[in-house]
Amino acid sequence: MSVFQDRLKDGGEGPEMVWLPPGTFLMGSPDGDDLAYPSEWPQYEVRIARPFAIGRFPVTFADYDRFCAAAGHKLPRDQGWGRDRRPVIDVSWNDAVAYCLWLTGQTGRTYRLPREAEWEYACRAGTRTRWSFGDDGDALGAHAWLKDNSGGKTHPVGEKRPNPWGLHDMHGNVWEWGQDHWHDSYQGAPKDGTAWEMTIGEGRVLRGGSWADGAQDLRSACRNRLVPGLRFLYFGFRPGTATPG
Repeated sequence: MSVFQDRLKDGGEGPEMVWLPPGTFLMGSPDGDDLAYPSEWPQYEVRIARPFAIGRFPVTFADYDRFCAAAGHKLPRDQGWGRDRRPVIDVSWNDAVAYCLWLTGQTGRTYRLPREAEWEYACRAGTRTRWSFGDDGDALGAHAWLKDNSGGKTHPVGEKRPNPWGLHDMHGNVWEWGQDHWHDSYQGAPKDGTAWEMTIGEGRVLRGGSWADGAQDLRSACRNRLVPGLRFLYFGFRPGTATPG
């Protein structure tokens, strides 16, 4: 996969991004999976027609603090765990969108949150298993920070093995905000990889699980939700873009 970093107007560099190819995949969990939640059904085929880019890592405090200093945005708390290469936490969906808009202005490339289908496509990286490395949850420790090994806190990004497309921390460390509104199932979901928006209802999707969750919630298909204005120490995000530079 192709990795790039856009130059910022202030002389710094944006987050590392990875271009992913178009393709088709099965989104959600198959019938009969005893670890699946009802919101992961029915499983359906999605076609991603164009290449897109997604963050190689979740947005770090170093990246986000630069934005806060430049834009006068409120600095999020780090719980005393440290900043720098740790994933930013205590950010809302609204905060994540504001960061992407700032990146757009700094780089001239349109940044946004990943669409839910894009996120799962990127997480699976061509696999159909519960996790991007297979179906053995006992192997998660090599790939993810979760409640069994995190010591009750986040850890610097990139310390665990990447998925087959070179993306780190897609499982665990922090839940990641996505663009889409929440729906209780995939009945009627778009099959072309576009964001599933609503005119009513305000819940937004989160993906990936966190340092405080067990293996079930770190599966590629697992979904979570929250209203866009709330912040918690479990939630971060990674940027996406479909715009060539």
